[in-house]
Amino acid sequence: MHIEFTAQEQDFRAEVRDWLLAHRPKEQRPYSGQAMREFDLAWQRTQFEGGWAGISWPREFGGRGASLMEQLIWHEEYARARAPRAGACFVGLSHAGPTLIAHGSQEQRAFHLPRILDGRTVWCQGFSEPGAGSDLAALSTRAIVDGDHLVVTGSKIWTSYASHADFQELLVRTDSGGRKQDGISWVICDMKLPGIEVRPIATMIAPDDHHFAQVFYNDVRIPISNVVGEFNHGWAIANSTLGFERGTGFIADQIQNSELVEQLIVLARERRSGDGQGCMADDGDIGSRLAMLRAEMAAVRAMTYATISRAGHGNPGPEGSLVKLFFSEASQRLRRLSADILGAEVLELSADEGLTFAYLRSFAATIGGGTSDVQRNIISERVLGLPRGAR
Repeated sequence: MHIEFTAQEQDFRAEVRDWLLAHRPKEQRPYSGQAMREFDLAWQRTQFEGGWAGISWPREFGGRGASLMEQLIWHEEYARARAPRAGACFVGLSHAGPTLIAHGSQEQRAFHLPRILDGRTVWCQGFSEPGAGSDLAALSTRAIVDGDHLVVTGSKIWTSYASHADFQELLVRTDSGGRKQDGISWVICDMKLPGIEVRPIATMIAPDDHHFAQVFYNDVRIPISNVVGEFNHGWAIANSTLGFERGTGFIADQIQNSELVEQLIVLARERRSGDGQGCMADDGDIGSRLAMLRAEMAAVRAMTYATISRAGHGNPGPEGSLVKLFFSEASQRLRRLSADILGAEVLELSADEGLTFAYLRSFAATIGGGTSDVQRNIISERVLGLPRGAR
């Protein structure tokens, strides 16, 4: 690994920092509803107008065309500026857009990419199913060819922002013969088509948020022209889609977690220990956990730098699973420690404070984007080259 910022990259960092501090929204991002969608799209439009939308997208597709090092700098400064999450725009920017750039037709790119970049559309992901979560290749949502359309029946679950989305990246089974991975197609689905039903799912994070939903498809007719890439070759495209998410998609979260460790160290030094003798930082358990988490946050940062240093442009590849696995599990340990230090006070903090929300949300960190067990299988087979284990 070799990370050294050039003078040009340092100038780029200063430009990013100045722009973010001048243009980041000053108001709190709404956590739910139409207000959340409007806020996220407005912030995306602001970035587009400032020339910062699609930081990693090639210039010929309307993006910034930033190098991997410039992307790293952008995400670092974005986190330091406490700019809002991409939220409802995440799937379009980090999943659908890069996938269409890599595999989409000229017509698909021309229609969808500008609308993602300038904040006109929201995308959601239709991958997981009630019987096909970790084993995504076992999906059963079916698409039958009828003339120039696919007729889709089935359901998807844990679909983020489905209630607010205009389009969906949808995996469907178009062939039941041969290997289960070989009969899948990646399709663009208009969420306003007849036959689509979205049922919101309440969670412990915010019962009225409805961030997740289950989507039902009842003979939904989708034009065959919406198939991305080759028919029945959606499995490879889906792995490409997930690779974008596991690569540099969580750098901002890494920076925020590093800052949280330092905030917890200050809190632990200010608060009395349970026995009233000294501060919480003097407690052996709290002190050792803080020290370990500081080291773990430095380690995951180094892993990200190493991945970026070795990677070329395009799909980050299976090495992204290393970062995803370690980071998600360390994040859970960090959020649990924050709750232990705050004690009952953590329950009194509103969602706007972020700590309670983030603690509850951390339970999904080792599930979303591929479970920890799935990541370990990817690492063992595709990174280390170990023989495939029994399934």
